Amino acid sequence: MRHLIRTSAVAAAAVLALAACSGGGSDEPASDATAAGGVELVDAGSLTVCTNPPYEPFEYEEDGEIVGLDMALTGEIAADLGVELRPLNTGFDAIESGAALNAGQCDIAASAITITEEREENVDFTDAYFDADQGVLVADGTTVSDEADLEGLTIGVQQATTGAAWVTEQGLQGVEFEDLGLQIQALRNGQVDVVVNDVTVLEPYAGDQLTVAFVVPTGEQYGFAVRTGNTALLEAANATIARIEGDGTYAALVGEYFGQGAASDEPSADATSGASTEPTTEPSAESTD
Repeated sequence: MRHLIRTSAVAAAAVLALAACSGGGSDEPASDATAAGGVELVDAGSLTVCTNPPYEPFEYEEDGEIVGLDMALTGEIAADLGVELRPLNTGFDAIESGAALNAGQCDIAASAITITEEREENVDFTDAYFDADQGVLVADGTTVSDEADLEGLTIGVQQATTGAAWVTEQGLQGVEFEDLGLQIQALRNGQVDVVVNDVTVLEPYAGDQLTVAFVVPTGEQYGFAVRTGNTALLEAANATIARIEGDGTYAALVGEYFGQGAASDEPSADATSGASTEPTTEPSAESTD
């Protein structure tokens, strides 16, 4: 069964109100609500998760609800804590910088976040749960086959992502967009020549007059993020990750969201930073990132 987590403007407003009460930028959680194991939560009875849809198949909207692999996995964490999951649509820059967590807007961030040393200065990451590389998406008929062909092209990137960082590191011309949907729209409209993002989330768009021209092997990994020093929640999340990898839940969920036989589903045994595979399903109508 697909894990559906209902969201609403009211719920989002309530969480933002809690953030305002926390004084913004505080390292303390917004309330003393606790769950199993003494885990402190910003809202009693709920594990609030910051996420940035659309980013199918990790997080996207379906029938007005946020679904996806990240929501299913954090839903397992919430279940082990004995609370409900409450997704909060949040800008990725606030997620990857730790700003949303530090402001008490959410307990955990789950948005296909690549673990990097820079981000580890602002948040604590769980054990890795997925492996990823970058991909280059082009319109059908575009003669781009390797990195050398990107020279002089206008490249659409998602702000605050490792894809954007890679484009900058190569000395290429990047144009930033707030989310994946806007990148895809810009490519279809001819505003940019190509798009760079995690190949996992670009693959669903291939075949609809778009093609993944090539993959850039980066060896990235995804992890969930918590506020620095939130040891109780970090340990609880890692315990859930270990449980679902051991009892088959993780493999079943990956099969559900990526299709049976998805490659590179499992993170390496000694992984300590987060990830991706290549889905073959089409993006939902809501996926406009």
